[in-house]
Amino acid sequence: MLRRVSILSLVVLAIALAAPAQQATLPLEKGSVRFAVIGDSGTGNRLQYETAEQLERAQQKFSFEFVLMMGDNLYGSKTPRDFETKFEVPYKPLLDSGVKFYASLGNHDIPDEESYKPFNMDGHRYYSFKKGKVRFFALDSNYMDPDQLNWLQNQLQASTDDWKIAFFHHPLYSSGAKHGSATELRALLEPLFVKYGVRIVFSGHDHVYERIQQQKGIYYFTEGSSGQLRRGDARGASFTAKAFDEDCAFMVVEVTSDELVFQTISRAGVTVDSGLIPRSVSQSQDTASHHP
Repeated sequence: MLRRVSILSLVVLAIALAAPAQQATLPLEKGSVRFAVIGDSGTGNRLQYETAEQLERAQQKFSFEFVLMMGDNLYGSKTPRDFETKFEVPYKPLLDSGVKFYASLGNHDIPDEESYKPFNMDGHRYYSFKKGKVRFFALDSNYMDPDQLNWLQNQLQASTDDWKIAFFHHPLYSSGAKHGSATELRALLEPLFVKYGVRIVFSGHDHVYERIQQQKGIYYFTEGSSGQLRRGDARGASFTAKAFDEDCAFMVVEVTSDELVFQTISRAGVTVDSGLIPRSVSQSQDTASHHP
């Protein structure tokens, strides 16, 4: 009897592993802004390559136009060969299809990356760009000096875009055991985000995925597991809405005029988190509504 149960369990497990990835939750509306989010990706190892393959499959399904990079774009040495094996080769299908990458700098990155054309930083360690009705602000959280803060305030103040999204390496809120929340950086940035209506913030650094409950009208995400993984590192905290540290992952995001829809996909192609965030703060609840 025990043998029959064991065999049945193995069959069930095999069927589960062979099951297809969950269906898309993004609305795929005409005229929307669609992009992906990866972080801490540049290892050049199997985890990065397999996650990149899943990212390519997601692009075929969602047709996102660009990718935000949360820093630590290249670990270790940074020779021309490293730029190939840790970026150009794993993401070649996306690059060949015209998908653009917009990078921010992590603590393992170097200034030379600012001038690396495929990262679209145009020689700057912080910059902004616009897609549709969305304005993106790429920051250098390694060194948040007065010049950068002044630039950010001026950029935010001048923006009349419907959506304002910031991205940078160090998370302002994180339950990661290795690093955790960058509280000093939070004291500098969050008042500006609140004052000028930044709605969404993406970061990396901790090698997990984590979605934070709404903080002062802002939704924070950590996606630092697109090439590195720290299993069991997401401890959870009072501000944690969802955490995933069992596999590498990335995000796909769609922004319409009134809402942002996100889906977090693991290296195995499984949707581990998804949800909808309204543009208006007054319409929001404490956490993003999420799909099972």
